Amino acid sequence: MRYEWLDEYLLSKRGAVRDYKIEWQWERYLVAGKMFAATCTPGPAHTIHRGRKMVILKCDPLLADMFRNEYADVVPGFYMDKRSWNTVYLDGAVPDEVMKDMCDMSYRLVFEKLTKKEQREILGK
Repeated sequence: MRYEWLDEYLLSKRGAVRDYKIEWQWERYLVAGKMFAATCTPGPAHTIHRGRKMVILKCDPLLADMFRNEYADVVPGFYMDKRSWNTVYLDGAVPDEVMKDMCDMSYRLVFEKLTKKEQREILGK
């Protein structure tokens, strides 16, 4: 994996926790129980993605296609709504700063959909 810092970076977000969804074989990153990122390595049944470790991130629909057009290692979200989720291959060539921006956007998009009460609790206000 090229992005050795990814797990620590995702967990550094306020209120972020990681769990393992055994049915999907995904490491999920959640804020207030809502997923903002997931990592997995699809098995042989998934011809296109087989064996490539990936992170799935929420994305502004207006930017999702832009990232896909800019970087060959960014594709529509694996098992997610293709309009608002992207998959980034972790053996790819997306620059670290772009990957961090995508992680930040994913967290922000999910955080902003939480109730005001949940947001205040996470922010300690």
